[in-house]
Formats: sequence, C-alpha cells, structure tokens
Amino acid sequence: MSSYFSPEGGLPPQTQLLTDRAIVKEAYTVIPKGVLRDIVTSNLPGWNQSRAWIIARPIAGFATTFSQLIVEVAPGGGSQKPEAESGVEGVIFLTQGQLALTLDGDIHHLEAGGYAYLAAGADWSVRNSSGETATFQWIRKAYEQLEGFQAKSFVTSDQAVEPRPMPGTNGAWATSRFVDPDDLAHDMHVNIVTFQPGGTIPFAETHVMEHGLFVLEGKAVYRLNDDWVEVEAGDFMWLRAFCPQACYAGGPGPFRYLLYKDVNRQIRLT
Repeated sequence: MSSYFSPEGGLPPQTQLLTDRAIVKEAYTVIPKGVLRDIVTSNLPGWNQSRAWIIARPIAGFATTFSQLIVEVAPGGGSQKPEAESGVEGVIFLTQGQLALTLDGDIHHLEAGGYAYLAAGADWSVRNSSGETATFQWIRKAYEQLEGFQAKSFVTSDQAVEPRPMPGTNGAWATSRFVDPDDLAHDMHVNIVTFQPGGTIPFAETHVMEHGLFVLEGKAVYRLNDDWVEVEAGDFMWLRAFCPQACYAGGPGPFRYLLYKDVNRQIRLT
C-alpha cells in the first residue's frame, strides 16, 4: 500500500539557513513541504479540532478556477457542514489516518488513499472517530453547469483504480483516472499521475488547463515554464494556464502526484 506525505508542523531551529525552495512567479508557484508549518495554518468556519493549510486560491492574473487545502483533523474533530457554498463541488483525498464521511445519508469509512467526489449541493460531513490525526487534500471548484449533464457524488480509493499507462510509455508514465475523461458532466479532473524511476513527460505540455500538483511520493525534476525545479513528496506546484511543463522522475521509487485540472467547458467570453 502506498504511503503519502502529510505535514508535520513545528518550526525549524533558529540556526537553520533561510535559503529555501519556495518560488512564486507569474507562471507558477512552488510551495515546498518545509513551509507547511504550524504558524501558517487557518481555522476554518464550521470545523472543530481542525486546521488547514490553504495552498491555492483564485488570484487575479494567475490561476483562477480552484482552491486547494491541506486539512488536518484531530481525533473527535470534523465538520457537520464543511461546504458553505451550494454551487461548489469538491474532491477530498485522504493522505493520513481515517475519516468517516457521511454523504447524502450514507456513511463511508475512508483510510489513506480514500477519494471522494462531492457534487455541488451534496449533503456531506466528516468526522475523525479514530485515535490518530487524519489529513486530507481538499480541492474546491465552482461547478459550471452544462445543459443535459449533472455530475454525481461518488466514493472510491487510490487502491481501487488501476493506473492506465500513457500511450507509448510501456508503463513508465501512468494515470489513475477517477472520472471518465469523456464524461461531460465533470468540469474538473483530480487524478493521480505515477512515473516509474526514469519516466518522463517527454515534451513541454502547454495547454489551457490550470494545475494544482501535490506530490504524494518520490522525487523528480519538474520543468515549470523555463525553469527546472527539484520537487519531492509534500511539495505543491501551482500552474497557470499555458505554463509549459515536463518532468524527469528521479527514483529510487515511483514519483506520484495528485493532479487537478479544469476540463470539458467552452471558454466564456461574455
């Protein structure tokens, strides 16, 4: 079973150098795991015994379609009404511990690797009934309605979805797709991308989709616009539309990340 990075909090010693890997540019941002400290957390309204690192939010002139949070829930904590906006859809992906998710009246017990798509307007809540801290990624997006289509909530896991090799890669690059790419009901995809050691994106992908990439396992050298940046488990990359990207997976184990992108809608001009 895969293991996933979760923040540890705390502060570095006063003797540590200030040089770090954090980068903020017009085309992309890198938030390395070392900045996910206790002093940069937020308390979310409607949550108890919980805290969050907000690692992406809409910013004018940059990425605008989504927000992404790392949420940590202590034993006994949770929320009866996590989503306050009725038109917002979401995905939660559990990286540590256990959570009880109540979704439209049904209770689902999530463990590390658990994945839930939460349709706009869904009735859901979460509670940590275990004896250890639970941590999850929470991606939120305003759902863009399309006549004749409506996305439905579902629950699955990383372990239940078979990675599909990308054409011509012999399995070196594969994607775990939680939603059928041809299903127009969904206007966002949150997938897991896996590279075996030495696997690559062999060209500079340049496209309209915005990205949030949270590294779950391993390390790589990632191309972001015109820079090559080393990243590892726990790092977050945030790419605006049309930012060129590619990567080399460094090994010795697989390089895996949770990937957000906006899809399947015409560009609004009015």
